[in-house]
Amino acid sequence: MASPIKKTPAPPGVATWVLVTLLWGTLFYWTSIFMLRLASAKLGQGYFNAQQSELFTVYGIHAGVLVLFALVAMMVRQLLDPGASKQVARKVAIAEGKGEKVFISFAGSIATSFFFTGLTALTLAVSSSRVGFDADFTLPVVLLAASYNIAAGLCASLFVGVVFLIAQAVRKGT
Repeated sequence: MASPIKKTPAPPGVATWVLVTLLWGTLFYWTSIFMLRLASAKLGQGYFNAQQSELFTVYGIHAGVLVLFALVAMMVRQLLDPGASKQVARKVAIAEGKGEKVFISFAGSIATSFFFTGLTALTLAVSSSRVGFDADFTLPVVLLAASYNIAAGLCASLFVGVVFLIAQAVRKGT
């Protein structure tokens, strides 16, 4: 079967890096808050009393952190993989049906959900006094919340994978 891609796809640009980071970072910001509260209650450690309006204010700060993170990650990726040959090869493999069938990057989902919980906890802790609420997270609370958040990452990855499978089936049917 011939590849549906006629030419080598371009590596992701700045807009893609920023938009994807904002998408996943926003999802994991909210799930991380839920998981941090859950872990704090479970362990009886830490303190977190932000109101919804304060969480939206912190999200504005967090969004800036996410954009900065996306730009730094893109630069590091370019240093480690000039021309983004690995990303392009993965894109071609997925287009040819050789990628993961259900999950969109199973290992990446685990790592991303874990990492973004730590980033959310750090953003909340650093900005809490400036915004006007108390946040004190212990390392065990953050690690447990990050472990809980892996389930959210896998669910999101599964959802995206199913959407891609349905879209692929619809394309083949037409």
